[in-house]
Amino acid sequence: MTTAQVGPIVAEVQGQGAPVVMIHGLGGTSNMFQPQMAALSSFRVIRLDMPGSGRSPRPLEPLTIDAIAAAAVKAMAALGVERAHLVGHSMGTIVCQWIAARQPELVRSLVLLGALAEPGDATRQGLAGRARMARSGGMSDIADQIVAGALSAHTRETSPAAVAFVRESITRQDPESYAMTCEALAKAQAVDPKRIAAPALLITGDDDAVNPPGVARSLADAIRHASFSPVDRCGHWATVEAPQEIGRKLVDFLHRAGS
Repeated sequence: MTTAQVGPIVAEVQGQGAPVVMIHGLGGTSNMFQPQMAALSSFRVIRLDMPGSGRSPRPLEPLTIDAIAAAAVKAMAALGVERAHLVGHSMGTIVCQWIAARQPELVRSLVLLGALAEPGDATRQGLAGRARMARSGGMSDIADQIVAGALSAHTRETSPAAVAFVRESITRQDPESYAMTCEALAKAQAVDPKRIAAPALLITGDDDAVNPPGVARSLADAIRHASFSPVDRCGHWATVEAPQEIGRKLVDFLHRAGS
């Protein structure tokens, strides 16, 4: 495995084969996809810490989804990726859709976990409030809210390691960068799904209270070559709540989508 900084993004690159580029969501890092790495052993996996998240430095300018997606595209080019399978979680699914709609030649397929097209009005307001909370020193409180509201009851009861991972992922974020990312997501606008030509698989936990299954089903219906797959007793952080099932669904789809 190698680690490289490409502009505002730190990337981890591992393996050989068809490239798979993995893009986390708000509060996540490249590590949220660690549970799927063994399943992806036959691929060249590129996991990105998006600008201001994980090991990537705090942005110098206000963030937008356009800027985040453009940074991901530049990182792909710098790492020699001409065409890739894109895997995104939550906010990362919006970034993946942006790339697929605007630069379709870069995208072989899409796997969208906990997907949405854009936030609803109430979510936009909530994100603005969360940005204020982050700046006022409330990252621990944010982490507790996410554990309570984004993980399934089954996960909270049976998987303390997953709970600890999510809480650590949030509390370790740089507060200002996290606030900036909240504001970027709050302003996100949907792309035209008719512009997405790549085959897509949308996976959502049946207990996802952040982006419920109906949200992903509607988006899958709007994308020409998309299918929807639910995960039982799983919330919003599917990669750590149902790691083996997500790995199986992911690799099966990638093999069917071709190399």
